[in-house]
Amino acid sequence: MAQEYEQLLLKNQICFPLYACERKITGSYTPFLKPLGLTYTQYIVMMVLWEKEKVSVGQLGEALYLDAGTLTPLLKRLEKAGYVTRERSKEDERITLISITPEGERLKEACKDIPMKIACSNNNLSEKDAKELYRILYLFLND
Repeated sequence: MAQEYEQLLLKNQICFPLYACERKITGSYTPFLKPLGLTYTQYIVMMVLWEKEKVSVGQLGEALYLDAGTLTPLLKRLEKAGYVTRERSKEDERITLISITPEGERLKEACKDIPMKIACSNNNLSEKDAKELYRILYLFLND
């Protein structure tokens, strides 16, 4: 029966190793983010804000490939922690703007070494292979 439905075997799916790697990689951030009270998704939101300082929820969603339904509760928690503020745009009240606070900016210092710690913890991938993987993965995102 398995041969008749070869296309349905888990080992033949490109999505599965991507899914499993995503879980493993994001999980590897937990020991570094948990002491800071951050989830991986909150961390990548902060990364966008460290770069841009103020964005709309829509812009944030585009940058992170997340919808407003996912972002809203997460942003409320970041606001409660004092890392961001949320306000309605004066030009268009349908748009919510997210700004980094001074406390959110200070959080950057506590996070600055995380990318290197993650890179060092993955000894199975050379720097060259990591760059090639990055390039290939973005082919999927930029179609």
